[in-house]
Amino acid sequence: MPYRFFVTFVVLSLATIARAQNEDLFKSSTIPLELKAKSNAVIRYDKTDIEVKAYNKFIYKRKRIVTVLNEGGIHHQGTGESYDKNRKIKSLEARIYDPSGKEIKKFKEKDFEDESAVSGGTLYSDNRVKYLNYTPINYPYTVVYEAEVEYHSTAFFPGWSPINGFYVSTQHSEYIITNNSDTPLKTKVINFENYDITKHSDYHYTAKNLTSLKPEDYRPSFYTFAPVLKVALTEFEMEGVRGINNNWEDFGKWMYDKLLTGTEILPDVLKTEIKELTKNATSDIEKARIVYDYVQGKTRYISVQVGIGGWKPMLAEDVERLGYADCKGLSNYTKALLKEVGVEAHYAVIYGDRDLVNIDKEFSATEGNHVVICIPNEEKDIWLECTSQTDPFGFIASWTDDRDALLITPEGGKIIHTTIYKTEDNLQLTNARVNLEVDGRITGDVTIKTHGYQYALREGIQNKPLRDQELYFKENWDYINNLSVSNIAFINDRDKIVFTEKANIASSTFVTKSGKRLLFQPNVFNRIRHIPTRYKNRTLDFEIDRGYKDVDEFVITLDPKVKVEAMPEPLEINTKFGLYKFSIEKRSDSELVYKRTHILHKGYYPKEEYEDFRDFMSAIVKHDKTKIVLTK
Repeated sequence: MPYRFFVTFVVLSLATIARAQNEDLFKSSTIPLELKAKSNAVIRYDKTDIEVKAYNKFIYKRKRIVTVLNEGGIHHQGTGESYDKNRKIKSLEARIYDPSGKEIKKFKEKDFEDESAVSGGTLYSDNRVKYLNYTPINYPYTVVYEAEVEYHSTAFFPGWSPINGFYVSTQHSEYIITNNSDTPLKTKVINFENYDITKHSDYHYTAKNLTSLKPEDYRPSFYTFAPVLKVALTEFEMEGVRGINNNWEDFGKWMYDKLLTGTEILPDVLKTEIKELTKNATSDIEKARIVYDYVQGKTRYISVQVGIGGWKPMLAEDVERLGYADCKGLSNYTKALLKEVGVEAHYAVIYGDRDLVNIDKEFSATEGNHVVICIPNEEKDIWLECTSQTDPFGFIASWTDDRDALLITPEGGKIIHTTIYKTEDNLQLTNARVNLEVDGRITGDVTIKTHGYQYALREGIQNKPLRDQELYFKENWDYINNLSVSNIAFINDRDKIVFTEKANIASSTFVTKSGKRLLFQPNVFNRIRHIPTRYKNRTLDFEIDRGYKDVDEFVITLDPKVKVEAMPEPLEINTKFGLYKFSIEKRSDSELVYKRTHILHKGYYPKEEYEDFRDFMSAIVKHDKTKIVLTK
């Protein structure tokens, strides 16, 4: 056999084998059964190939084959790319295959949808996205997606997440970086040990046959247990501005020098005004409170996603002139005003989220999605949420509490933890008077006072229409049949950070009748109703991310024609997860007092203890429906 013919034969044979393997992935029937189980989609093949050409340029290539098994898997297609003037899409295409592997649709770049990459609440933005908008006729179907993007802004470096979310499995995923530049790369591996992931080098990994994960009650944040590879350049460029990123200190120094310096200049008229407003203040905290109130009364939040990657704030003088800005602009404006009256304050980058998401203290990179202000204070640092027109001074529960943030100082970046609201801080006090008539009708009035995180859950309802306020109470007490709510009132004490709700209630059918007996459940206003799901084999540890304490006292007045026949004994359940206790005291023939305390502790617990926790919560649900037996 001639040598040239032999080589040609081998090359053609390899190409034929590769094509056959690819075509095999287009067929839904070739998915291993263990990957289809409890999956909405299966990633058949996903290869990310990144070539770093310089500190300010890399080429990103991706080929992805995904079989979508049902409607819930559509968002796992991964068929879209963001772009702007520093990210150019070089190629983009997709093909759709039916279950047998037959091609039924082909999309070129011009066929992809093209729209702004940010929400309608954004004033203006230069970020856009091209994505595949495909409506399937039948399931399953397979998508083959290929893209190439050229990056000239290298601050955000694509990492690797071989598992894309819940109910999606991965047959093969690969990640490769070729570094042809003089700039070193940093990497951090997270949670690889529990998965079939092979490390070929510091910049080359493969994952195979990763079965789908399913969500479980009280689960921790997804990426605390899913595998992730973080990557960052130690020298990068953000829209023409060169930066250094060996650690958080020099990354923060770069932000201060290149993004913040020169942005805090205020008009002379404003300087005079803010000094006049604070001239009688006797402390820095009092000055800061005046400044914060001033900002809340004068500005409003609107997203602005332009500038250096959306990271450079608007000029303070422009915020003053326009009266609006995003979190960066409003925080920087507030910081400039505080500086003008002699109060030290720092710009801080953070993850704003209901879940507790931290800036990674061990790995410096372009992180975070929000900016706040920190005022150093000996007793406790004061954090300001500058985008809100209603949040009390120094209050950050529910959105930026209890997490690591990046503080930007003239000396550089520092990781610092935000305010932790302890169990006793998140207090709810409920007091009520309930009147029970001989026909089973109840009337009453209730007062609810909330503090800390529980304040954040309630505050805001006072600004809604009356119909929504009535629905709010009816949804909270949906176990009260034929409930009517009247005389609704709210008091928002922003100084003490206490939210008070008051209402009158009535129900003609709350009490159950059984012959001459009435069965009455004394816990009228604060019941736990959700029992955590039971799992035969719990797979994840569980977390109570915020603790709280509820204290209830209801005075129950009985119609003179009604007598108590039986009522439960006092009960107390004390566990590592929290405390639950209640008692019913008979003050007279016509007056009872129901007292209840429920404490839930913040904590991270091993999966082996989940059933004990479930037992604790189940007992609360049961005893919150405790009955008193009455006779006519």
